[in-house]
Amino acid sequence: MSHSEAGTLAIRHLSKQYEVEGRPLAVLQDISLDIAPGEFVSIVGTSGCGKSTLLRLIVGLEAGFDGHLLLDGRPIAGTGLERGIVFQEHRLFPWLTVQDNVALGLINAPLTESQKARQVADHIALVGLRGFERAWPHQLSGGMSQRVAIARALVSRPEVLLLDEPFGALDAMTRAHLQQELQRIWQAEGITTVLVTHDVEEAVFLGDRVVVMAPRPGRIQRVVPVPLAHPRRRADPAFVRIKDAVLAEFAGPAEAVAVAEGDAALVA
Repeated sequence: MSHSEAGTLAIRHLSKQYEVEGRPLAVLQDISLDIAPGEFVSIVGTSGCGKSTLLRLIVGLEAGFDGHLLLDGRPIAGTGLERGIVFQEHRLFPWLTVQDNVALGLINAPLTESQKARQVADHIALVGLRGFERAWPHQLSGGMSQRVAIARALVSRPEVLLLDEPFGALDAMTRAHLQQELQRIWQAEGITTVLVTHDVEEAVFLGDRVVVMAPRPGRIQRVVPVPLAHPRRRADPAFVRIKDAVLAEFAGPAEAVAVAEGDAALVA
């Protein structure tokens, strides 16, 4: 996919509230953000800042909001093949093989059976699972299952890929490996990508920009650019400086530096 085929997302003065025991509860307040074709934007924030709600609104799983959500200048209404999503839990169907789980992403696609089979095979290869087409979900590790979920989200060639803490349930080694794999896939596909995560290092490793959200109601506190070439090195001083800048948004600067030094000690 070229950047000309990737989606342009425009979020304009987006607010969202729920009704709780008869009273309105503001979840998102006046969110405005433009995401360019092919850009990778990471959204970080503490629990309750509305970051997952924002993703669900973009994918069309929730409605009833104030403001505007536009994809290529058109209002988003309901789910569609042009937006793929990966959740923290892989949500594979245990009674379907890997290739049949991936093929679910093409159920509504206007393609012939042979075209569908080719796209399924291509995307299983893209996520590094060639040879596992006929495996069952119970035969896969957690990391492999998430690769299948990513292939399913990408198989319809969406304009936008949405990722809701996709590696949050995985161990640190698997997570670091899949972050590298996701970065490779993003570069190969040229797709507009929005990642929601609570992991600041993951956000900086992958994102062109990191959007820091403040909670209750969720709003954008700061947008931190990440002007570093890929592949990124987590121990690179420039990388650490950007990570510290993001961490500082969650705490006083002294606390943030202490957290960053603790991270460095874990890596050393």
